[in-house]
Amino acid sequence: MKNNFLRGFLKFVICAVVIFIAYWFALPALNIRSSEMWGFLIFCIVFCVVINAFSQIAGLFKDYNSGIKRIRFPEERREALRKTGKPFKFAIGAVICMAAFSIIASVIGAEFFNASRYVKLITPEDGDFTADVAEINRTQIPVVDRDTASRLGQRKLGEISDLVSQFVIEEDYTQINYKGKPVRVTPLAYGDIIKWFNNNSEGIPAYITVDMTTQETSLVRLDKGIKYSQSEYFMRNLYRYLRFKYPTKIFDNISFEINEDGTPYWVASCVKFRIGIWSGRDIGGAVLLNAVTGDSKYYDLEEIPSWVDQVYSADMIMEQLIYNGKYRSGFFNSIFGQKGVLQPTDGYNYLAINDDVYLYTGITSVTSDESNVGFVLTNLRTKETKYYAIPGAEEYSAMDSAQGQVQHLKYSATFPLLLNISDRPTYFMSLKDGAGLVKMYAFVDVSQYQIVGTGNTVEEARTDYINKLKNENLEIEDAASSTVSGVIESVASAVVSGNTNYYIKLQDNDKIYTVPITLSDRLPFAKSGDSVEMTVNAAEDKISVTKISFK
Repeated sequence: MKNNFLRGFLKFVICAVVIFIAYWFALPALNIRSSEMWGFLIFCIVFCVVINAFSQIAGLFKDYNSGIKRIRFPEERREALRKTGKPFKFAIGAVICMAAFSIIASVIGAEFFNASRYVKLITPEDGDFTADVAEINRTQIPVVDRDTASRLGQRKLGEISDLVSQFVIEEDYTQINYKGKPVRVTPLAYGDIIKWFNNNSEGIPAYITVDMTTQETSLVRLDKGIKYSQSEYFMRNLYRYLRFKYPTKIFDNISFEINEDGTPYWVASCVKFRIGIWSGRDIGGAVLLNAVTGDSKYYDLEEIPSWVDQVYSADMIMEQLIYNGKYRSGFFNSIFGQKGVLQPTDGYNYLAINDDVYLYTGITSVTSDESNVGFVLTNLRTKETKYYAIPGAEEYSAMDSAQGQVQHLKYSATFPLLLNISDRPTYFMSLKDGAGLVKMYAFVDVSQYQIVGTGNTVEEARTDYINKLKNENLEIEDAASSTVSGVIESVASAVVSGNTNYYIKLQDNDKIYTVPITLSDRLPFAKSGDSVEMTVNAAEDKISVTKISFK
């Protein structure tokens, strides 16, 4: 009796320890709507049955004086073997039941039966592009993508001698709006477990921000370090801390953001299934976790603070857009006929509008031709989605057009950003060399993608683009343009980034006007006393001329 009790207690302890260790690493949500939980339960049942069977079989072995282990089958041992089969039968039955439940749950939520409900996961509304997407100042155009931000961040960390030996940079680089500017932000992380051991008491001392317009990279040191992160190993590990504090929440995307005071937070989006048991993934709210103190709070979707920018992941939005375009005329139409079936293009980018971050992607026909029928903008905090029925070039065609403009330089284009330039939908992209460094910029007209403006600066590229639009006799409204006339007081020239620019000062005018040599063949002969009329665009740091005529 005593041996049986000890044996049973030992089996219980082994099972409990192994299950806890498995939960410690797997961290499934304890929620009936979590498929991961059902997989974890199957593992637990199978493991417990195996341990019980091993214990029963181990009792069949006895050691002889020769040291050789042999199996004896007295009658009482035969009874033990019969008892061993009962847990196996129970385990098989349980696994079959859970598998049946999983199959039924998947069938209930299948697209075949719920095509109309999948369409409604996201509901794009018709939008007015010129009203919804205001033309931004040229100095506010983002020129930094994730790859460039990563390079800038690594370079910045390398300049900080006391940190570079102990920390590395996480590759989050979440795009947010911070104090009215588009910024990418990412935390540091412990270099390895030894460096964690040496530094975890103080926490991670800083995070990195990259201004997407100026490429200015800052390492922001904190008064108190980040104690909760992905690079922690025990209870302060981000995922483990959230799981034990919110055991039933099903987490989707967890992004790193900072509030308007610069305090670092983790934004953990919580899944809400809209169809069946675990189909139709959507977001019902989010947990905001202070990365320094560990304080956290769950917010329903409509209560999430406005400084939070990315609640919905890009992957979820793209998936829902696929459903919306695929099943809008029913399930069978998506396979046979495919009338009116649309799909998002293979790529996306982010656009900052009114202190929110929007996902941009084009919408094309299912035949995957090289043109878009329109595009969508989705607010990544609220999922408000607008559709703009503006046909034009598909993004990769526009990228090819921009690359063709500088094909002798063999630059590659980044995925486009959609901008409003003079009330025309326009693709903007950076052009990189083989080392991944940004060398030039390009504007490509969405409707007529053969119209490409390039330049070594954003302003030069925009000026070139505007001039080419005018050359095509296209009507454009350039609100930032104005006409200036006067008599030249002084003129000078300089070569900037391989291009000659002229700098003109007019009489009774303190401003300096920058004029590219490409605007007029008379510029090399300009002198004091000449009368000129110029069309100018005012930027924050200089005034660029887009047209000049001599009187």
